[in-house]
Amino acid sequence: MRIKNLAVAVLASMYLVSANAAAPLLQDGKKSLYKRVLTTPSCVLKKNVADKDGKSIDAFSRFYVYKEDGDSILVGSDTSGSNLSYLKKSCTVDWKMQTALMFNNPANRTRSIIFKDQETLNTLVEKDDAKADVAKLLKDIQSKKANKSVVSVEPETYVDYKKQFYLLPILDYSEAMFADGNNVNVLKIASITKKGDAKSQNSDGNALKTFKAAVVFVIDSTISMDPYIERTKSTIQSISRKIEKEHLQNSVNFGLVSFRSSTKATPKLEYVTKVFVKPGEAKTAAEFEKKLATLSQAKVSSAAYAEDSIAGVNTALDKIDWKDYGGRYVVLITDASGIKGSDKLSSTGLDTKELRLEAKHKGVAIYTMHLLTPSGERNKDHDRAREQYQDLSFNDTINKPLYYSVNAGDVNEFGKKIDVLSSSITEQVKQASFGKEAIGYNPGSDDTEIQSDLQKLGHAMQLAYLGSTLSSKSPDFFEGWIADRDLLSHGVPTSTPVVLVTKDELSSLKDVTKNILDSANQGMLEPEAMFEQLRSVAVSMGRDPSQISNSKTLKLGQLGLLGEFLEDLPYKSRIQELDEDTWAAMGPDEQNQTIEDLENKLNYYQKCNDDVSRWIKLNKDDDASMAVYPIPLEVLP
Repeated sequence: MRIKNLAVAVLASMYLVSANAAAPLLQDGKKSLYKRVLTTPSCVLKKNVADKDGKSIDAFSRFYVYKEDGDSILVGSDTSGSNLSYLKKSCTVDWKMQTALMFNNPANRTRSIIFKDQETLNTLVEKDDAKADVAKLLKDIQSKKANKSVVSVEPETYVDYKKQFYLLPILDYSEAMFADGNNVNVLKIASITKKGDAKSQNSDGNALKTFKAAVVFVIDSTISMDPYIERTKSTIQSISRKIEKEHLQNSVNFGLVSFRSSTKATPKLEYVTKVFVKPGEAKTAAEFEKKLATLSQAKVSSAAYAEDSIAGVNTALDKIDWKDYGGRYVVLITDASGIKGSDKLSSTGLDTKELRLEAKHKGVAIYTMHLLTPSGERNKDHDRAREQYQDLSFNDTINKPLYYSVNAGDVNEFGKKIDVLSSSITEQVKQASFGKEAIGYNPGSDDTEIQSDLQKLGHAMQLAYLGSTLSSKSPDFFEGWIADRDLLSHGVPTSTPVVLVTKDELSSLKDVTKNILDSANQGMLEPEAMFEQLRSVAVSMGRDPSQISNSKTLKLGQLGLLGEFLEDLPYKSRIQELDEDTWAAMGPDEQNQTIEDLENKLNYYQKCNDDVSRWIKLNKDDDASMAVYPIPLEVLP
């Protein structure tokens, strides 16, 4: 997906300040965006410009600029005008756009190189065959040989921002194209990294000895699923006996969640989701057998063919404590598509995209075993389910979906696949317990696709675990230019773009999305009414009515609903580009899909807002309301 097609929405109303309070300076040419800076490790806060001493502050602290005084600036950590202090301008980095990059897992791709200047990187991008040049640069980096064109490189192990928070703020950008026609964004970034004490480890091998994995099966238990339920039980029991025999009970843990469908529509289904066993609760095969004894298929049919598999995976992500595990796997088993988030039967209001991002946030890989049963074919459900589960199971690390179909719902074929999956994960953890990096295990099966994917993913999860255990971090401070695509495999993204929003900003984002959603629902019947309503919303937010035309080609972004923040970003919003003529030309299905997408985003924003653990303070003394969360741009309107 090209970054410029990702959607961003940030309201101008986020930055309104009380007339009674001192206001920060506005950015040049802006009416609502304040000047912001980020601190570097050498910054010291002073109460007065002439003071010799001051207070040392953490790198990557964000401040708003209230006054420029020679080579100093008067700053505050929020927009209230209170507790102002001075910083040397030279120790700060201007941050016009509150956007940043987060490194993706470096496994199975080329590490990102940060170049001193844009020209060097552009030359490499545009060269017909840059493989030799990139290889030489990486060799120089590996041997610690100085290279005047390179300022830094991405760490070998994964940097988990939830444990070792870092910023790669975007300072500037340009669009470019590789010689083979693939598009790439060339971005100027600064790295401002929080310092932390690295944990003492003798070697990566020693660190790997504590690597643990959790595999949670999420299984459909509606009518017709009994053969697959029994086969899954058999696999768990067989693997559990092997784990006992090899004394791996503390290293590999299995769990199981069952899902059905709406109990409001069909009360006799008994439950929407149910956790039968959490990883670590059952240490022996006998304990597993006892806990799973009551798991069987439902006695009545659901109200519709689609089941609430989204709720099942969501329960596994939310109700399982994943933090102690380096290997984190969810295995979804179903013969039906999932209830869409906008459906009245949905219990979560989420769709596959939002759930995929939630799994990525928690470092969980989602596998889907899709049973292509005759009933699914009769109900013309296979294509719909395949599209959903390929999206849900898409894994950025290996750049493909972890989706596997089972022809005709064959129980034997299904059994072989989950046997391979479970055995391979267990063997990888066993090798890790010896201090070895497990790059795959072949238990004698012909299913090379699952084994290949597991090999790559297992390597990636071990890199992430080592990065966390050994406290990997990006360099303390630098500025440079980076490509957002792999310099060798041009289709592979190296980083994820995010916008850092506060709770107040997220609330404003929800408000404007709700306004657009309500207007879009009205516009299903009357396109003119949709944009007339949005014009009224824009005026109520302070937009000058004389500046808002009634033209049918007036884009939604020109109404001022989405804010000046968008003007300097390399990311374009589909909603921003929407005009009345385009909306009217859409068919009902496309309009309805746009509405459903907005509804799903609203539910995702609420999920982010409610989860206290994901909010990060950029300044440690800030009020909780100033904490931020890096929202992926693809879930913004």
